[in-house]
Amino acid sequence: MLGTLSSGIVEVFIDREAFFSRLPKNKLLGVTLGALLGLIFPVCECGVVPLTRRLYNKGLPPAIGIAFLMAAPIVNPIVILSTFSAFGFGPIFWGRIGLSLLIAILTGLIFAGQPTTEVLQSQVDIPTCNLHSHGHKVKLTFTQKVIQIARITVDELFEMGQYLILGSLLAALMQTLVPQSALLALGTNPFASIMIMLLLAFILSICSTVDAFIALSFAASFSTGSILAFLVYGPMVDIKSIFMFTRVFKKKTVAYLVIIPFLMVLLITLFINYQVNI
Repeated sequence: MLGTLSSGIVEVFIDREAFFSRLPKNKLLGVTLGALLGLIFPVCECGVVPLTRRLYNKGLPPAIGIAFLMAAPIVNPIVILSTFSAFGFGPIFWGRIGLSLLIAILTGLIFAGQPTTEVLQSQVDIPTCNLHSHGHKVKLTFTQKVIQIARITVDELFEMGQYLILGSLLAALMQTLVPQSALLALGTNPFASIMIMLLLAFILSICSTVDAFIALSFAASFSTGSILAFLVYGPMVDIKSIFMFTRVFKKKTVAYLVIIPFLMVLLITLFINYQVNI
């Protein structure tokens, strides 16, 4: 709901030309800004997709949007506070934020050289408001703008919500049919524990605002690297978000958005388990 509401606000109140002209031209600076936008738009992994699509409609470059999509579910005030509440200021807290920013920026840079037509869906019906008439911009009163925001919010909620429900249904089936006890038996192995937690993060599809408390229940039996893998990869990619990605990105891009963060998280957390040992 928060994501679709933010999408409506962006559509009504943000001017496309003014928005595009203020974006950094430097690729690294641009994707870094994208990774930090969650501090302004505190949305979880469900709400970030419709909001990113709306920003694309305003002219946001694909790379910046992808950095935002990857980082916003973690690097936002709500999730930062919940992670601190669960783990305090320690390796998990700083590791989650740092790794999320690093992976989001690197993933965005990978797409920085790709043309928009190779990354985004060519034709996506996005709910819009009638702000133009015969080529001229229509000046709306504040009340009219609020009504337009409400209409867009409802339209996007029903459109994106069907993919959210489908993904949640599949996640619930996986939680019911896959015995977690068998997965948790491998929690002490440095490599297997990471793979198990990556799998759990994908299957459970827990909202990023509360997943820190779920991870805390595993902290006594799982390594630091595996806990970080759960907390970083899950908010970036899970079952329900993949369905929502398909409404914005081409299939090849969706595959990359699943594989690239997975490999980065796996390699970095393996290094933590084997070398840092914290």
